[in-house]
Amino acid sequence: MPDSEFSYNKGYTPQAASEGVPERHDGQGGNTDPLVPAYSGNWKALLLVILIVFSSLLVLAYYASNWKKEVVVRDVVVDGVSIVSSSDLSASLKGYRGKKLQDVDAEVIRKRVVALPYVRDAVVTRELNGIVRIKVIERVPVALTVLGGRVMAIDREGFLLPGKMIFLAREPKLLDVRGISRLKVAGNGLQQLESRDLYLLQQFLDALSVSDYAPLLVREFHFAENNLSSFIAVQAPTRFIVGNDGNFKEKLKKFEIFWQKVVSVKGFGTFETVDLRFRERIFTRDPVSPEVPQVNPL
Repeated sequence: MPDSEFSYNKGYTPQAASEGVPERHDGQGGNTDPLVPAYSGNWKALLLVILIVFSSLLVLAYYASNWKKEVVVRDVVVDGVSIVSSSDLSASLKGYRGKKLQDVDAEVIRKRVVALPYVRDAVVTRELNGIVRIKVIERVPVALTVLGGRVMAIDREGFLLPGKMIFLAREPKLLDVRGISRLKVAGNGLQQLESRDLYLLQQFLDALSVSDYAPLLVREFHFAENNLSSFIAVQAPTRFIVGNDGNFKEKLKKFEIFWQKVVSVKGFGTFETVDLRFRERIFTRDPVSPEVPQVNPL
């Protein structure tokens, strides 16, 4: 059988397969390969569309810019406040109402807001509807203290804040901190705990927050030198010494056991001090009884 008449399955032959396939020419007449599309001027239409869209955007930008210049501040809205009075903030910024929106400097407003003691930071945005929106990030007090006869709040970063009645009424069970002797002046004019005292207080608060029921009992923390920092529990004048070297979680656990097994049995005020600084041991000291003066008989 000749090769040109060879067939397999459906009668395929090389000669039949070649019929109907256009001849390819690579000469000067151009490429006639059907696999390569012919654009024949489509790029001109595409360029025209791009020019129309670009021109439209320029026109819209021009009118939007002119419109924005005429927008005035209708209101100043404050979000995210619970301690800081939003009405006080709005009142202090009421001079911005009626001003052109583009003339309002957001950074200037932010600096005015963060100058308030209870404001940690603020984000100021200008909305095209004429609203200046202020998102306030407040300082969150974690403890209280008394300095110079004034009640002060202490936030997580160690800043001392003036006590506000609205906050004191809402958080009456914050830890009372005493014995503060080292303070530094921060850049915003607030006083701040020295770094070592701040670190010590943060450690104690962290341990207190994960204890079982110590947060319900501990009411005061006292700074002291020579590794003698201590705390006082409710209904008891006893000073529980925890020191300045950390490991407060274990010490508070020992305090809870001691309170349950000893204080609850012997009663409050049985001991003058309870030393929790030593591993697996607790040392106590009984209160010293005052000497009764002798009275000479007549």
